[in-house]
Order: sequence, then C-alpha cells, then structure tokens
Amino acid sequence: MALKQISSNRCFGGLQKVFEHDSTELKCKMRFAVYLPPQAESGKCPALYWLSGLTCTEQNFISKSGYQQAASEHGLVVIAPDTSPRGCNIKGEDDSWDFGTGAGFYVNATEDPWKTNYRMYSYVTEELPQLINANFPVDPQRMSIFGHSMGGHGALVCALKNPGKYKSVSAFAPICNPVLSPWGKKVFNGYLGPDQSKWKAYDATCLVKSYSGSQIDILIDQGKDDEFLSNGQLLPDNFIAACTEKKIPVVFRLQEGYDHSYYFIATFITDHIRHHAKYLNA
Repeated sequence: MALKQISSNRCFGGLQKVFEHDSTELKCKMRFAVYLPPQAESGKCPALYWLSGLTCTEQNFISKSGYQQAASEHGLVVIAPDTSPRGCNIKGEDDSWDFGTGAGFYVNATEDPWKTNYRMYSYVTEELPQLINANFPVDPQRMSIFGHSMGGHGALVCALKNPGKYKSVSAFAPICNPVLSPWGKKVFNGYLGPDQSKWKAYDATCLVKSYSGSQIDILIDQGKDDEFLSNGQLLPDNFIAACTEKKIPVVFRLQEGYDHSYYFIATFITDHIRHHAKYLNA
C-alpha cells in the first residue's frame, strides 16, 4: 500500500515523520506519525503505539508530549495514528466534539451511517500494524500500546481484547468504564446501538472481569485535579477494583495538582516510555 510522506524532522538523533495513506478499513485517507530512533538505521526496533484523545489528530502527541528523547534513548519506534476517519461526508459527523470526527473511540461501529467508515478498532489493531511492519524497521513480535483519555480507553481495550499481542500497556487518564460514563453512553449508543450488552466489548472494566489471557502489567497515571475525573467521565476506581479482584497487576498513580492536559502527559511520559522499554527490550 502506497505511503505518502507529509513531513520529516530530525529529532534527538532520530526522525519524526508523518505519512498519509488510503485506509481499507476506514475507506478514507488517514494520517499517522512515526518516530524512527537512531537505532532504526541499523536494525529492527520494537513498536510502541500511542492512541490520542478526543478532538486530537496525529499532531498533538508528537508536538506536545516531548516523548522523542526517551524513545531515542530506549530505541523505540513510536506510532501515533489519527483518532477517527475524516472527510467521510456522513451527516452529523462534525456536529459535536465528542462524537464523529476526532472521536472514533477505537471501536468498530455496527450502526448506520457509521459502520462503513468508523472502524478504528480494526484499523489500530490490524491494518496499521500490518502497514508499519511492511514499511518500517520494526520487530512484529515486540509491540506495546498506550494512550490518553479516549486513547487510554482504546489502549486498555486493545490490550485486553488481544492477550499476548502487546507486551505492555499504559494510559494517562483513561476512560475506564465507558458503559457508565456520559461520553461512553453517547458514543456507544451512536456507534454500537441501544443494546448495552454490546457495549461491554469495548469497556476495559468489563473486559478485565472476563480476562483469562497471559499476565499483563498495567501502568495508569491520573491527575488528581482532572475535571473529567471529578465529573464521572473516567471512573478509574471501577477498573482498579476489577483488576484487584482478578489479580491483574496495575500500578495506579494519582498525581497531585495535575489536570487532563498535555502538561500532565509531558511530565510523566518518560516513566511510560521506560515502562514499555522494560518489556519491549527484555
């Protein structure tokens, strides 16, 4: 599949690139960012996928988080896709910031008119890794995933639905129990329909309760002053309780004074890169 390079910038000895391609899953042009560390010039490196939150594109993470220095140090190829299909001309796709464009929620929609294009789950777990494996110096056997907010939800869901596929998972302020949160109820009803039993397939808390795969160590950072924590959108306590019950290791760090922004992510991103490098470089 043809990749069109949009940009390339030298950064901490590596290259921060952005590409565009025609997606077969989403049936539109999609962009993704990829950071190639210096180590990628001489051999295959592990792949670490980042999933961004509501309203974001592939640009937010690569320009605001400052992850490149740690990725360069640990020799990780880091891939950051866009958060939804774009320009599909679906009625209502641009009506609100938390549904439609920029809000794919990393699900495969089953409802009209969304089901043809809004297949971010398959894009992130299948199409994009195949594209990366075919075009970049990565080791397909060493892959991990992390994300923020809606993308933190996506990262947890991808890892829990695919035991053994990802070596590690982490999240910043993830939407942990979307079947019970206002955001989740809105988007799941739109993308997946009114049958709430179908929603559980994309809810990390529900997935943990039935998880029977290989052990996975989870790292979550959550800002204590996050407005979305206090208004019931994120519900990490439900996820922690489910993990505790299933004896799934999770390190949950409530960070005093931090909010939901990229200032928070930039503060702790090195810890997350290190968390993944421990498993990817083992």
